Amino acid sequence: MLKPSELSFQPAWWMRNRHLQTILPRMFRPTLKADVRYEHLETPDDDFLELAWANQGDQQAPLVVVLHGLEGNINSFYAKGLLRALTAAGLDAVLMHFRNCSRQVNRQPRAYHSGETSDLAFLLDTLKQRFVDRPLYAVGFSLGGNVLAKYLGEQGNNSLLDGAAVISAPYHLSSSCQVIRKSCFKLYQKYLLDRMKRSFARKFDQIEHALQIGRDEIQQIRDLWQFDERITAPLHGFKGAEDYYAKASAQPYLKQIATPTLLIHAADDPMLSSRAVPTADQISDQVTLAVSQRGGHVGFISGRNPFKPVFWLEQIVPAYLHSLLNHRVSKKL
Repeated sequence: MLKPSELSFQPAWWMRNRHLQTILPRMFRPTLKADVRYEHLETPDDDFLELAWANQGDQQAPLVVVLHGLEGNINSFYAKGLLRALTAAGLDAVLMHFRNCSRQVNRQPRAYHSGETSDLAFLLDTLKQRFVDRPLYAVGFSLGGNVLAKYLGEQGNNSLLDGAAVISAPYHLSSSCQVIRKSCFKLYQKYLLDRMKRSFARKFDQIEHALQIGRDEIQQIRDLWQFDERITAPLHGFKGAEDYYAKASAQPYLKQIATPTLLIHAADDPMLSSRAVPTADQISDQVTLAVSQRGGHVGFISGRNPFKPVFWLEQIVPAYLHSLLNHRVSKKL
């Protein structure tokens, strides 16, 4: 297993501000591409999940499922960067697009949300049937991290994963929503809402009847809480935004995690509240905390040279998964 010193993140001297850590990483790699092939996996409810496979063709290599954040996809800087890092480290990887985040519009009115774990469970079950003896791991970013942590807690000893890493997850959704509504002059709220409104606009024909809401009404929403109150919650069977936040937050599930799991978090995350920072008394003995004072939201950029930033997550996540693999092998010997 990794030593505590190896899990300690030190920010670049030129990037110690939490907003810079959050915003600038996506600008370092404007032309970075992940070499992937796509698969449409049909779901039991007559819909599909779009998978992006980044593998080396080795059917025996450990497989890592990657979950993106809110309105992310294969083109998110952290997703394509990690896929490349995982394959470079000898691991196979597949990114699961949440519904309505893929290239094609999903068929059903439902989309995805922070606590929706059934699609992940279906995918993992499918992969286990395809690759019976293959080690299976998962990495989740932000919203995808909350989904992953909640799945692990829900499943407990029945989890199909051999290990996991969760990065910058909003474990406490209600308070984190309030932070996003105000942080950085409401820049993060506008960025997310603009993407969410575009995403739902393209499937308006599916959700119009389910929500009884007009196209113009969606575009007029200017507040994240209001979006969850009027769209996310009713579309997925919740009584309202606060009911959704309470039931979808992963924090109450951290104690039930029975899978070796690394939680990476920054105390200065400008998109999450202090109540979302995981503490030792909230986790099970299978969880390792890596909480740094700095790092922003899915940032964690280190290095001395501003022209050659070091993406720490792309180093530590493969290293952690390899440590689990080595421990697995040593137990068999």
